Amino acid sequence: MKRVLPIIFTFLYLLAMLRPVMPVFEYIINKDYIAEFYCVNKDKPMLNCDGKCYLAKMIQAQQEDKKQNLPGIDLREYPIGFVNITECNLRNPKEFINKSFFYQELYSYQIHPSIYHPPDC
Repeated sequence: MKRVLPIIFTFLYLLAMLRPVMPVFEYIINKDYIAEFYCVNKDKPMLNCDGKCYLAKMIQAQQEDKKQNLPGIDLREYPIGFVNITECNLRNPKEFINKSFFYQELYSYQIHPSIYHPPDC
């Protein structure tokens, strides 16, 4: 499962990256079908359109769809102001000591002598 999930996400990423080029791939694969059924310039064979008019329409429709999906950003909602930069004085480390009242050190570092003694004979 650990190997399958990254492969799936990589495939989805590559699929999303190839989305703008998909009409071109579709045109290359189905060139004869598009030229026969979707071409506007079938009656003008000297133009050698071969369905490129349909490809141009598909690319234009995809670009318009891309523009419609993007939300508009109103810069008045995000005012630009000055950022206060706090200074940190590293010369006096006593300022950084934790002064929490809830911290209790319950661990004892003393070794009990009753535990560590030589064995009896």
